[in-house]
Amino acid sequence: MSERVCPWWLGYVLAAPMRKLAQNPSRILSPYIKQGDTVLDAGSAMGFFSLPMAHLVGETGHVVSVDLQEKMIRGLKKRAVKVGVEKRMETRVCTARSLCIDDLAEKIDFALAFAVVHEVPDPARFLNEVHSSLRKSGLFLLSEPTGHVTTELFNGTLAVARDIGFHVVSFPVIRRSHSALLAKP
Repeated sequence: MSERVCPWWLGYVLAAPMRKLAQNPSRILSPYIKQGDTVLDAGSAMGFFSLPMAHLVGETGHVVSVDLQEKMIRGLKKRAVKVGVEKRMETRVCTARSLCIDDLAEKIDFALAFAVVHEVPDPARFLNEVHSSLRKSGLFLLSEPTGHVTTELFNGTLAVARDIGFHVVSFPVIRRSHSALLAKP
């Protein structure tokens, strides 16, 4: 896996409304998130998925958005205030080696890692932290960009996820992505 991290300024491009034409966050996430859920967006950038997650969990739900870059998190916070969901969101800056979510053990109903695992130095540790955060029967949507990640590399990531204890539920079709819905038994 690469350790190349998407530059912070690209966060504005990733959060652009035009992206919804190819990857609509509400359509992608609504089958898995319900009101009142506690959800994790690991590698949130400026919130392309986090903000729709905040709408899906409703006033009684909670979104934890984690990113390595402080500038991405600052951008997400501003955007959350602008759309009025800041009270149901928590933002965290993680490190290159850890998501820093040990306090969330077995508290997450749904987790998302969209176009991020290929950037982390230790995918097994990353996947293990997500696994530990999920409640029993919690769901994890793992999606990687086809432009950066080969099918072989994605299958290798899935093998690591299976070794950790995830099982594959399905392979959702998401444009320009390799995707798998995983569950913690």
